[in-house]
Amino acid sequence: MAREHRFAARLKWSGVQRSPQVSNESYSRDFVVETLGKPPLPGSAPAVFLGDQGRYNPEELLVISLSACHMLTYLAACARAGIRVLGYEDDAAGTLALKDGRMCFIDVLLKPAVRIERIDQAGAAQELHHKAHDGCFVANSVNFPVRFEAQVSAS
Repeated sequence: MAREHRFAARLKWSGVQRSPQVSNESYSRDFVVETLGKPPLPGSAPAVFLGDQGRYNPEELLVISLSACHMLTYLAACARAGIRVLGYEDDAAGTLALKDGRMCFIDVLLKPAVRIERIDQAGAAQELHHKAHDGCFVANSVNFPVRFEAQVSAS
């Protein structure tokens, strides 16, 4: 496997079509993100920062990226361990706050709830969350704590 992988996206400020940037209170924060071969992703600032609540914002996308990376790493670890996962949901949340005079993420908490096929594998399935946490590319790339509180159950 290659040691480097490149990922690209194109972001375009679409808000200029609705209103020019005249004052901080009046301009649209809307944007569109495009990547090759995928549908456009509408974005904006969070509503608290005068954005459109109906569009994805960068802060949500960061939390989504951390949650998805943990899940994908976890599913791969379970597959390698022979643990059949029947369901996976995560209620992830991040905290944005003022730290050292700058607004930044100070914490993200993942709360994956996993359903596996065999109850006798619950302990191993729970432990694999640690492996997934250590192996998550996105979590390894941020400078704030990414914590998890995982639950494993069997059907």
